[in-house]
Amino acid sequence: MNLTVAQALVRFLSVQSVERDGHEQKFFAGCFGIFGHGNVAGLGQALLESGDDFPYYLARNEQAMVHTAVGFSRMSNRLRAFACTSSIGPGATNMVTGAGVATTNRIPVLLLPGDVFATRRANPVLQELEDQRSLDVSVNDCLRPVSRYFDRIWRPEQLPQALLHAMLVLTDPAETGAVTLALPEDVQTEAFDFDDELFLARVWSIRRPTPERRHVVGLAQLVRESKRPMIVAGGGVIYSEATEALTTLAEATGIPVAETQAGKGSLRFDHPASLGALGATGTAAANEVAETADLVIGIGTRWSDFTTASYSVFHNPDVKVVNINITPFDTTKLSGAAIVADAREAVDALDVELAGWRVSTGYEHTYQDGAQHWNELVEASYQLGHRPLPAQSEVIGAIEESSEDRDVVVAAAGSSPGDLHKLWRTRDPKGYHVEYAFSCMGYEIAAGLGVKMAAPDREVYVVVGDGSYLMLNSELATALQEAIKIIVVLVVNHGFQSIGGLSESVGVERFGTKYRYRNASGQLNGDKLPLDLAKNAESLGATVLRATTIDEFRSALAQARENTNTTVVHIETDPSVGAPDSQSWWDVPVAEVSNRATTQAALVTYQADQKVQRGYLRPTTLPDGGTDSRS
Repeated sequence: MNLTVAQALVRFLSVQSVERDGHEQKFFAGCFGIFGHGNVAGLGQALLESGDDFPYYLARNEQAMVHTAVGFSRMSNRLRAFACTSSIGPGATNMVTGAGVATTNRIPVLLLPGDVFATRRANPVLQELEDQRSLDVSVNDCLRPVSRYFDRIWRPEQLPQALLHAMLVLTDPAETGAVTLALPEDVQTEAFDFDDELFLARVWSIRRPTPERRHVVGLAQLVRESKRPMIVAGGGVIYSEATEALTTLAEATGIPVAETQAGKGSLRFDHPASLGALGATGTAAANEVAETADLVIGIGTRWSDFTTASYSVFHNPDVKVVNINITPFDTTKLSGAAIVADAREAVDALDVELAGWRVSTGYEHTYQDGAQHWNELVEASYQLGHRPLPAQSEVIGAIEESSEDRDVVVAAAGSSPGDLHKLWRTRDPKGYHVEYAFSCMGYEIAAGLGVKMAAPDREVYVVVGDGSYLMLNSELATALQEAIKIIVVLVVNHGFQSIGGLSESVGVERFGTKYRYRNASGQLNGDKLPLDLAKNAESLGATVLRATTIDEFRSALAQARENTNTTVVHIETDPSVGAPDSQSWWDVPVAEVSNRATTQAALVTYQADQKVQRGYLRPTTLPDGGTDSRS
């Protein structure tokens, strides 16, 4: 079949499907793109020609369109994805941050940046960064470290193999992330006689590796020998759709479950075995159980420093850790015993092996009392009645009150992810969408758009601070263009208040974190800047509602739910009022030499707190469960 490289690529992508548990669906939902000379004649022409077979969506920012793709794929449990195309130069380098988000969070997205001329007949072309050491280097090489697979298509003959490798990575739950196929702009338009077989419909099976029986038997033995076991549920529980299996296991055994950021929603907040969030942004209930736990079963978690409270959350010197993960790299963390398996398969197998066993009644009562106490603290934080400005916890409470069980809350950087992790009472496995692996400012609105595209029947609440809003708000225009409705809660606190609080804790006195005029002495601590972000949102096509009090905010949310178009609800909060204390720690080093008293005092505190940190845990070995009698 005689096609250009770009036409062949689009045709191939349009016939790729995935299958899991017998359910088959198209993998690609289409392509986001912004065109320049590096991709307009190639991919631009091919996408125009493809029409509805491979829908095209116009974005406003290259980083943002990758965020939208990530939000869509994450909401789809990584079973669907978008491609994203840009020109070479600033368009391609703008996608580096989005690629970092995708790969860090292990979410599939296909990046198709234009590249320099393969023939070099016009070098240096517009936007080409010349490297005197090698003419085969371009700015697209910036995407190599943030991509799970990177290839540059110098000749049409290379395309089929590159496409198959790309799909293999995108559909592998252990390896997935950003995949980059750099496309020289002359090669995109070059014709070639491709084999017809390349364009036959292809179905990629999403694997569910089962655990070795001897490992499950060994883990079951550790559970039976334990007095205070706990489960830590990560994103793998959500993506593998293991939440029902985990609920069954928790109900049968009474083992309590704590959750990471990505794993929040693995259990309903009001389930008797739910401890809520773990770690630096966790609940006191979960962290108290973790302190004395003698067995910790991590399921689908990569054990970030927030989850482990920088290796300080587990105090028991004899604690054993077992890691169940589809990614072998994650199974060795915390010196844990490794079980490489799909989360749902492993949980189902463990449930069978533990039939008839249950934790002690005393242990159940202890952790349930802790969870109940925490829920009372949450409710109190929702009803503070703080004046003159409300606290952020009250804003979160009002959003939760407004939402229904299947609605989705979206957030990323700043103080809202920590507060939401502690306070949000998740009622549905897909009801909580907080990007905290890369903690990327600007993710929120763009990702909210992707979430809504994946789940049009749910209301999507995007919680974004003024700092993050100023970094990337352009996709409000895309929401207008596509008639996609999201509810954006714009929390204004006049600066980078999350890092401001951290700055204060390390003795740096909120330096460089406030939106202030420069004063006569040259410092940025004058009057507040008169920014009006509500007007900005209105200029981008959103309906804007302003609220001053929590009662006004509740009314605005009710109106936003009734609206059919994207609505921004603007409210100012008092950043000095924090959420309830998680009673945990996060390792942020303090300057060891300083002439400032605040820094000196912070160093003393840091050195004292650091004593709870454990460099390594004692290695855990699974008991020998014997051979599999079924083989």
